Amino acid sequence: MKAALSRFIAIMMLVIPGLAATYGFLAMKDAFFAQFGPAETDPHVQWGKLLLGLVLFAAGVAFIGGWIFYRDRKRNYVAPRFKAKRRK
Repeated sequence: MKAALSRFIAIMMLVIPGLAATYGFLAMKDAFFAQFGPAETDPHVQWGKLLLGLVLFAAGVAFIGGWIFYRDRKRNYVAPRFKAKRRK
């Protein structure tokens, strides 16, 4: 039972940043394309939503990318320049 719970937590640690990155991308898209809307709604770029989306997208992608890099480094799947340095 303990292994199942730890696997569930590990999956949620990847799903939550993935959802944040997805929401960030959609928020950036909506904020940018709001300026092309109907003329009666005063078209403009929604800077707050755009910046929030950028932060969420960057944080989600960075977390998932870092997790994959750490896992690959641990399993020796990375190029020699990315391997951990040994002390001489």
